[in-house]
Amino acid sequence: MLFDMDGTLVDSEKLWGTALEDLAIRAGGQLSTRARLAMVGTSMPVSMAIFREDMGQPDRPYRSDVAWLTDRVAELFADGLDWRPGARELLHEVRAAGVPTALVTSTERRLAEVALKTLGAENFDVLICGDEVARPKPDPEPYLTAAGLLGVPIGACVAIEDSPSGVASAVAAGATVLAVPSDVTLPSTDGIHLRSSLSGVDLEFLAALR
Repeated sequence: MLFDMDGTLVDSEKLWGTALEDLAIRAGGQLSTRARLAMVGTSMPVSMAIFREDMGQPDRPYRSDVAWLTDRVAELFADGLDWRPGARELLHEVRAAGVPTALVTSTERRLAEVALKTLGAENFDVLICGDEVARPKPDPEPYLTAAGLLGVPIGACVAIEDSPSGVASAVAAGATVLAVPSDVTLPSTDGIHLRSSLSGVDLEFLAALR
């Protein structure tokens, strides 16, 4: 099992939104809804490029913005994260059954480790973070890397995602994909199994997808 994190297991996208809005104020502007939604599921470099364009400040310093944003998100994550509907129950069932499990996120490791205080590090055999791959989502590398480390063929894996970027990554890798949209609407697409939430999703349901 391959799980995305933000917006899939935990309702952390709203916290990213808060931090990005705070950064926009710090930059003397206001983040547009269009830009915020375009960032969902993307890597930090892509998100910051969207941010600079939206602010009309193409020469904003990348490193200092990322450092400030990371500190702010870590602060928000430290207060605890809300689970997405059905996510905790599914994760616990998967682990109880002994299914190899990976967390595959575009978020950098420092923040993912804060989130693991809510998710439980013991629930994952492998952790793949956005700052640890050469080509982050939507490239297939994160999911291919996770499957390789688990020792499971990617074609035997189910990936659960909430964003267009994440879905594209998992599909390109060759996983069976369950798409559960959070902040961004996902269109019904051939080969993608679409549900409104993880409520009611169990191992029997996932096995039937394959």
